[in-house]
This record gives sequence, C-alpha cells and structure tokens, in this order.
Amino acid sequence: MKSPDFSIAASRRVFWLTFAGTLLLKIVIAAGFPITGDEAFFYQWGVFLAWGYSDHPPMVGWLLAVLHAISDAPLVLRSVTLLVTSVIALGLVDALMRILPAEREASAWMAGAVYLALPWSWMFVLVTTDTLLLLFMAVSAWCYVRANAAADRGAGWYALAGGFIGLAFLSKYFAVLLGMAYTVHILGWRRDRWWALALMFAAALPSVAVNVVFNATHGWTNVMFNVFNRNEGSHWNLETPLTYAAMALYLLTPWLLWQSVRAPRAEGVAPATRRALAVLWLFPILLFAVISLRRTIGLHWVLGFVPFFVAWAALFLDARALHRSLRWTLLLSLPHLLLVGALAWAPLSLWQPAKLYERLVFTRETPALAAALKADLPTGATLMARTYNPAAMLAFPHGQYVPVFGVGRHHARQDDQIVDFRTYDGQPLRIFDYTEPDLADFQPFFAQVSKQKVVIEGVDFWMVDGTGFRFEPYREQVLAKIAQDFHDIPRWLPLLGNPFCERYGFAACSPQGR
Repeated sequence: MKSPDFSIAASRRVFWLTFAGTLLLKIVIAAGFPITGDEAFFYQWGVFLAWGYSDHPPMVGWLLAVLHAISDAPLVLRSVTLLVTSVIALGLVDALMRILPAEREASAWMAGAVYLALPWSWMFVLVTTDTLLLLFMAVSAWCYVRANAAADRGAGWYALAGGFIGLAFLSKYFAVLLGMAYTVHILGWRRDRWWALALMFAAALPSVAVNVVFNATHGWTNVMFNVFNRNEGSHWNLETPLTYAAMALYLLTPWLLWQSVRAPRAEGVAPATRRALAVLWLFPILLFAVISLRRTIGLHWVLGFVPFFVAWAALFLDARALHRSLRWTLLLSLPHLLLVGALAWAPLSLWQPAKLYERLVFTRETPALAAALKADLPTGATLMARTYNPAAMLAFPHGQYVPVFGVGRHHARQDDQIVDFRTYDGQPLRIFDYTEPDLADFQPFFAQVSKQKVVIEGVDFWMVDGTGFRFEPYREQVLAKIAQDFHDIPRWLPLLGNPFCERYGFAACSPQGR
C-alpha cells in the first residue's frame, strides 16, 4: 500500500481540494438552508439603514443594506458570510508561510485544510453580527503578527491591526478581547514596543467614536444590552464552566490539542512569534473560562479565536501530524453534514416525532404561514407578533416590518428605536403567536378581540385580531414596563438622547429627566 505523500506539492493539493469542496458546500447550504430568526432580524437592519441599531454595533446592518440593494435571495444575502472562513484560511496559510521555515511549507497548507474542515468553518454561512467580526479580527491578527515579526518598528502594521480591530468593534463588542490579548502580549513580552498600544488605539478610535456617539444619543442601547440587561440574573455556578470546557474542547478538537501539547519544540520558529500566537488564542479562551463561572458562553463567541489556535498548533506539527488531524476532523464533520441536510431538505414528516418539529415547520414554512396570516388581513391592519423571532421571520416573506406586541425580552429591541405605537391608535392589529393565546391578555388594549387558528403541516399556529387599538393603556401597562426593565440607564452614562423614552414621554430615561 502506497504511503501518503506529505510533500509541499501534495499538501498544497490537499488544501485547494478542501478549499474548493468546502466553498461549494457552503454555497449549497447558503442557497438552500431556511432563513433563521437572527438572520431575518438583522436583515431588517439593512432595510432600515441607520448608523446604529439595538443590541450590537451596526456593521452587519450596513453590509446587509448593500446586499439587500442587490437581491433578497438567500445566496446573495449570505454571499459575504460564506466567503469569510475561506478568506481566513488563505490568510492562515499566508501567515504560516511567512513564519515557518521554507522546508516546513507543507505544514502551512495542511493547517489551512484542517481549519476549513472544522464543522463551524464550513457551516459558517448564516449572516449575523459574527460575519464581519471574524473577518476583521482575522485581518487584524494577521497584521499584528506581521508587526510583531517586523525587523523595523512595524508601525504601519500595528496601525492596520488597530484599524481593523476598530472595524471588528463596529461589528461586535467581543473584538475587545482581541485588543486585550494584544495588550497582554505587548506588556508581557514586547514592552520595548509599548508605543504600539497607543498607535493601535488611535487607529481604532474613529470606529469606537462612531459607536459611542450613537449610544449616547440612543439610550446607550448597545451598552444596556451587552453590559446590563443580558447579564441580569447571572450567578456563580459550576455547571456553565463545565459546559464551556466541553464546548472549547469540541471547537479546538481533542486531537489537535493533544498533538500540539505532545509535540516537540516549534522547529525553526522565532520564540517571539510563538509567544504572540499563543497569547492571541489562549488569553481569550482563559478569559471566557473565568466569565463562564457566572454566565453561559455562546459557541459563536469563541469562533473568532479558533484560527489563531490552528496557526499556533501548526508551529509544532509537521504535515503528517496535521494530515491525521484533518482525517479526524472530516469524520467529526460528517454527522454535522447529515444534520444540516436533514434540517434543510428532509421531508418534514420524518421530523414529526421530534420535539423541534413545530419550530422546524415554522422555520421551513414561514412563507406559507405569512401568506395565511395576510390572506384575510383586515383593511388597514398591521401584522405583529408576540416575540422578536417570529416577528422577524414573518417580516421577511411579508415584505413589511412586523413589530413585537408586548414587552418582549432584552434581546432584539430594535422596535424601541424605530416603531411608534401612537400611530396604531384606533387601528386594527393582527398578532401572531406560536401557542393558543389568552384573550384576557389583549382585551385591555382593544375595543374588541378574537382569535383563530392557522394549521400548517399539522401544526397549530394562532393569531389574535384586535380592533380599535388603545394606545394609552398600552403605554401605561406595556411601554412603561419596557422603560423600567430595559431603559434603566445608569446615571453615570451621559445621556444625549433616547428615542424610545422621549417618544412616549418617560422622563426618567430621557435627557430632560436626568
């Protein structure tokens, strides 16, 4: 039996085959996988273009505004996202070819193939705030590694690293963790380049300033969500750290971790480069471990640091070892591929015994449900939903914004920025709900209410028809609670504007009431 070829040419061929195969797979998934709730929500950001939004900084909204102008086809809306991990893989190979000695080039190509084969690399096709976060973080780190290895001062590369981390910050606040990793590395091992921290901060400052000014004039909506509202009720526990440890092991893969730990010294690699890459992935991973003592860590929070780990592992591993990891990674990807295919294309009847059947019907049959809700919509009526997920999902095929009726949750409070319930006073509303609603919940806000059932693929969905919407009781019972629960802005934050509280006359969370 012929032994595998681990030459540079063979490794390069493995990379390009993996690159082409995963790119084709991502195109298929992007074209055929149903639009998800988060995607539909962020799509509305692109439709209602603004310089800031609820929950997160605005970059994904700006991206979707451009893509929405081209087409609303899922493949178009997801086109940039599906390219992200492919571009990161190219950057990973390029960085390693600059770091590793020429005779170890095969490791660079094989490491790129391993990264592409990871399940959350080829499944990364859904357009969310993580789309440009991952891209800009990777480009920033690529520039930082170039700066760290530069024979001269590397000021230009440091400035670019700061500029791109600023763009990542405008995508999601988790970019701060990469900036913290830069700080730890420079203060710990490159104190001779302390000035680089000031240079990177200066380069990132315009992006930070855009977000700060928006927040100050819009009720600190991003800060309230990320720092305060989403963390209420968190407490110290041991369950979430264990969950996080398992998740980190899954994302980094046990075999790549084990191989890296057991490997001898990184042959032909400058110690300064080895330390830099180690800090870029290990510091955030350890910081997340500390945070997990109080709250759950989302899997997508860690994704941006995975390429740095793969690059670091490749410093220690030859092409043969990385090829073994590639085979194990492909085996890991197989059940993920089967699950993605089943969720998107298997007959719905096969899912009937599963607990997720009702939500899967909603996700895959949203256009049919939206058509049923619109079929006999009373003249002048507005379609709404009880929570943000169905509201966003229904809005996509409905072709109009679907507000949330009720208090909602701390997530996805874009309605607070753009919806004015005063305009619905006296008007009919149709409100969607997953489960049979209690009309008593709606009667204080309407002259008359009724409910009816819509059946899609054997699943019962419900809608409430209310005539003569009464704004004043809705303001006193619902909007006032929203102001109390989600707009309790700390007094130390300078407040220059809050559209929600100013619109409805809640002085306590308006500039004039401070």
